[in-house]
Formats: sequence, structure tokens, C-alpha cells
Amino acid sequence: MKYDIVVVGAGHAGNEAAAAAAKLGAKVLLVTMNMQTIGQMSCNPAMGGVAKGQIVREIDALGGLSGIISDKTAIQFRMLNRSKGAAMWSPRTQNDRWRFAEEWRLALEAIPNLDFIQSTVDEVLLDGTEVRGVVLQSGQEISCRKVVVTSGTFLNGIMHIGTRQMNGGRSAEGAARGITACLQSFGFDHGRMKTGTPPRIDGRSLDYSKFEVQEGDARPGTFSYWASKPLERQMNCWIAHTSELVHDTLRSGFDRSPLFNGAIQSSGPRYCPSIEDKINRFADKTSHQLFVEPEGWNTVEMYINGFSTSLPEEVQHEALRKVSGFEDVKFFRPGYAVEYDYFPPTQLKHSLETKIVTGLYFAGQINGTTGYEEAACQGLMAGINSARSLRDEEALQLDRSEAYIGVLIDDLITKGTEEPYRMFTSRAEFRLSLRQDNADRRLTAIGRGIGLVGDQQWASFEAKEEQRFHVEQWLGNQTAEPSHWNGWLESKGTTALRQKGPLSALIARPQLTLEELRGHLNADDMPVASDVVWEQVEIDAKYAGYLDKEQEQVDKLKRLESVRIPEGFDFFRITALSIEARQKMERLRPATVGHASRISGVSPSDIQVLLVHLGR
Repeated sequence: MKYDIVVVGAGHAGNEAAAAAAKLGAKVLLVTMNMQTIGQMSCNPAMGGVAKGQIVREIDALGGLSGIISDKTAIQFRMLNRSKGAAMWSPRTQNDRWRFAEEWRLALEAIPNLDFIQSTVDEVLLDGTEVRGVVLQSGQEISCRKVVVTSGTFLNGIMHIGTRQMNGGRSAEGAARGITACLQSFGFDHGRMKTGTPPRIDGRSLDYSKFEVQEGDARPGTFSYWASKPLERQMNCWIAHTSELVHDTLRSGFDRSPLFNGAIQSSGPRYCPSIEDKINRFADKTSHQLFVEPEGWNTVEMYINGFSTSLPEEVQHEALRKVSGFEDVKFFRPGYAVEYDYFPPTQLKHSLETKIVTGLYFAGQINGTTGYEEAACQGLMAGINSARSLRDEEALQLDRSEAYIGVLIDDLITKGTEEPYRMFTSRAEFRLSLRQDNADRRLTAIGRGIGLVGDQQWASFEAKEEQRFHVEQWLGNQTAEPSHWNGWLESKGTTALRQKGPLSALIARPQLTLEELRGHLNADDMPVASDVVWEQVEIDAKYAGYLDKEQEQVDKLKRLESVRIPEGFDFFRITALSIEARQKMERLRPATVGHASRISGVSPSDIQVLLVHLGR
């Protein structure tokens, strides 16, 4: 069996990697431990959220599939952070877990040059320092030129429930063994991380009258810019609350908690802690929110977001029954923690190819990240770059000013991570430009250029851009007359006009919305455009001044990124650099001065010294 690329693992990262590489013309084999769990949502049945929603939109703009599949299987849509500035708005869908996995499998099976095999990869074969194939669990050798490892939580996975330990990377599924030792033999460093999941319960056993209802948006949107229709009906979620009584019950099991008795030594996610970690770390809080989330249209199974735990099963039962509305709760399965191997991402290039082995790529939780969205975007980039490498094309690298994907990869490669990495808007210094509404404007042309964005998607993008051009042109020609506007402006609590001026000046006022302004215009020649286009024009107008200032910082970054550091450059010979800077740059081998400037411990003065030695 001979393939161009073997993708190891069929989770969010592996699926995007396999789909992208195959669509770009590579002959791809996707290796999965279980053909029935391709694309399964291992944890919560939702996509997107703060900063994560921006990533899903970026995947869609580049030609990936996560946004389309999320829209097809959504049961609720919400735009989070609407009360804040538009740079903070983040789309999120609640999804039908069964249909999500089904749609992923159907989408992958529709790609002609993508094959599947149910097995595990135990060994990567090398020719010198280059990939030449893999060995499956059965002993069968597969010849290939590139390997993308997206192993999720399965590498030497151990699940914990109280004092019980079971081998596996997910409930009712085994662990992947062998490949860690193989990678170690090549010289890779590795570590251990942990994550957790809450109990799944029978929704028929809950009293919803005691919960706060959480409805979807009245005018739901979509992730995909081109291939989806908004939901016509939605399911509710609900909010419940813990209490001191619940916390005391949980504390009674701490002596049997693997988090506190030493059974788990690895780092867990800081921003999505287990319930026992929350009540231990925030002892002054008397209550925590729990989100009751349905798992699909046609199931009674509920996901209790906020109650991740590895406490003994009987403690989970007793504590949850003391939450108002859960008095008669029935469990489908308990929560558990899982420990797994990861490989510090500082061992990667920005293309996600490893520095040690040519043709070997890592994506997803193997790099120390957490979350479906973070995994999916890494898989997309690894799939793109492994396929481009086959044709000796330059790797696609998104910088920090272009995409949250660029921020995530740069953070991993430059800074590494000692705990599961999760994306936040605060991690992006150019977040005013990296909004969820404009991901298509930032990235669709890039996707088209590399061959991943097809004709239909490109035509949809061009039509939307034409609408936006006509709206902006029309608004630019409108004049606001004081006699027409002042009475209405004063009723809105904003300053009256002293003289006539451009309508765009009114759009920029925070007290006014473009929708309201359109209603007061009563113009016959108003261009026809979608609500999405009008909203984007309004956001651009309100942010215009800030975006100009941010662009100055982007230009500075690009100047530093354009200064490349020669391969094999000897940092130790520059004695004017601090010892810490020399040590870290020698270890991490930054490719550009911009990359070097973001290494922890490298000061601005070190960068100036480096620029001098590079003749710049």
C-alpha cells in the first residue's frame, strides 16, 4: 500500500488534515481506531465560543469543513458577547453529537482520493531523517512520504474515576501505544497532560422549572459564509447552580480524588477546570454555574457543562442530586479525567512539520492544546502544508495579524505550553482586525490561491464583497442635514449636528446603529444587501480610527517578520546578547526576527543587537 500522506487519528484535527490534503490532490490514508467514532465530539456537544468561534470562521474561509458541518448539525446558535465591542463577538453552536460525527464521515467519504483503515499506527518508518512510511498495529507496513499525527488524548491514555484507573483515551475506547516510544527514539521530548469530562445524564430525570432557560438567538446566524442556512427552530439550554451543600459533598471525596491524592501528576486546563478544582481553588465562592446542554434532537442525554470531575462515581451522584432540579437525576455515565502524552510544540516549525524529522507533522492535542476548534485549525494547516510540501511549494504560514490561527501556532512554536493551551481574544494583539465577521475578507483569497476554496465558495465571496462595495459607496455619498436629523439624534441621547456632514460620521457614534439610521433615511435608492453586509459596514465604520492605529503595529510586525535568520545561525557568538536570549534562541531556532522577539526572556534590546548583526 502506497500513499502520499498518512493521517493518524480521525478527530477534529485529523479530519481537517485528511480533507485538506486530499482536496489538494494528495493520495491520503486516514487511520482511525474505530470507524464508528470518526469526528466524534469527545467532550461537550458544541462548537465555537469566545475566540474559538473566530477560529471556526477562519477554517471556513480557508476552505475547511468544520463550519459547514457545525451548521448542518446545529440545534442552537448564539452570538456571545453581544453586549461588548464587535471584536469580542463570538459565534457558538450547540450541536447534535450523533449527526455531527455522521456528517463528518459522509463528507470525508465523498472525497475521491481519501481512503480509510481501522487500526492504530505503532511506528513511523524513516529513511535517514525523512519519513518513508508507518507500521500498523497488525504489522502491516504502509509506504508514504508524509505523516500527520493527530492522536488526541489516546497516546498512552489513562482514565481516572476516583481510585479506579483504566487504559483508554475516551470512554469505552482503548489507548494508542507504541508510537510515543518510537517518537522518543527519534529524539523528541514528551510530557503528560490531563483533561476531564462531566457525567452524561438522563434529561427525563430533571426538573427544568428550577433552571434558568438559555435560548438561542432570535435571528440565528451561521459559521459558514457560503454554504449554510440559519436554523429555523432551536433547542433550549438551561443554567443551574451549585451550592455550599454541593461543595461540601464534593469535598467529602477529595481523599479519593486522583487530583489530590497524587494519582494525577500532569497539568490540566487552567480555564476549564474540574468542579473539584474550582471549589478548591475558589474556596470563597459559594456557587458555580452549571450549563445543562442537550446532546441532540432525538435523545434525552444531557451534558452538564461545568461539572467535569474525576471523583468517585458515588460522590458524583450524591453531589449532583443536591443541585436544585437534579434531585432525581439518573446517570448514563460518570465523569472522568484522562491523562495522555503530548510533545512540546517548540519542536515544530510554523508549518507544523517537526524540526527533527522531515515529513512528520503534529496537530491537535499532541501539541498541548485543548478544544475542538484549536485542534481543527492545526489539522487544516498541517494538511495544507504536507500536501504543498509534496509539490515542493512553500509552506502556508499565517502571521499574527492575519488570523487567530496564526496567533495560536505562533504561540505554540515560540512559547510552548506546560498546560493545555486554549485560545482567547486576549491572546491576539490585533483582535480589532481579527473579528469573526471579517474572516472571509482576511482569508478567502488565501484559500483560493492555494486551491482549497472552490468556485462556488469564491463566487459567493465575490457577490458579498460586491454588495459591501455598493453599500459603502452609497453611504459615502449621503449627507446628513441638521434639519432632518437633529430631532431624532436628540431623542437617541446623542449630540445634534451643527452643520451638514457625511453620514459616516453618524454611523461611528456608539449610541446609534446603522439599522436605526437606515430606518430614519427613507431613501429610495438604498442598495440591496444582506443584514450581514450592513452589519459589517457598520463595524468597519465604528472601528475605523482604531484600525488605523492597529495597522501601524501590524506594519511594524511585518517588518520584523521579513528579516529572516539564516539556518544554522550561531547565536552564542553574539556576546552582546543576554545569556538567556542566546540560550533560548539557540534552542528554539527562530526563523525570523519577529519570531525571536516573541520568545519569553528575549528583550527589545536583544532584538536591536540581533538586527545589527544581521546587517539591518
